[in-house]
Amino acid sequence: MTKRALLVLTSHDDLGATGRKTGFYVSEAAHPWELFRAAGYEVDLVSVAGGKPPADGYDPEDDVQRRFTEELATDLLNTPRPEDVDPDHYDVIFFAGGHGTMWDFPGDAGLVRLARGIYERGGVVAAVCHGPAALTELTLSDGSYLVAGKELTGFTNSEEAAVGLTEVVPFLLADRLSERGARHVGGPDFQPHVVVDGRLVTGQNPASAAGVAEAIIRLSPTSPRG
Repeated sequence: MTKRALLVLTSHDDLGATGRKTGFYVSEAAHPWELFRAAGYEVDLVSVAGGKPPADGYDPEDDVQRRFTEELATDLLNTPRPEDVDPDHYDVIFFAGGHGTMWDFPGDAGLVRLARGIYERGGVVAAVCHGPAALTELTLSDGSYLVAGKELTGFTNSEEAAVGLTEVVPFLLADRLSERGARHVGGPDFQPHVVVDGRLVTGQNPASAAGVAEAIIRLSPTSPRG
């Protein structure tokens, strides 16, 4: 059976009160997308609000990003909402980052339903950079936080300070994850850093996106699907 991965993108495009725009960080979606496809996965997209998700950080000199935006041009114009997606069809859910995720990922009922369904059926939950914002309110059927007692990583307080957005984001990601009972483990600023704890795979920053996908592929999730 062909493995299937669901790539989740933010729909939020305002960077707080800065007047600047944000969205999903293209490299954090594109590089996992390409690695999954090379490993034989089918990859689908979903965004919080559906339709065309806002993109940020696009580098036209990166062949992978260019292929992602060109080959998925139609799909990126009309992504489904989480409510329209069946978690039973997927082995992996991958939350791509970008600062927009800090506003619309946490507590979104549709995303919680998807990630809970995939994880509790034996699939992998993964996130990179600010994508772990989706994990901050992600509870399992017994009401516990999925991240409680687990080791993970995400964009660090030091990295947030380095990009000058500590006072802009609605919360500090590493702190919130720790409040939920996670053991947040940060590496050097902006260097690749991936943490695997069972079927939870997380990466710290954009440089970690490919490593997260590679770790998932090594896990070779084999959850049953309907």
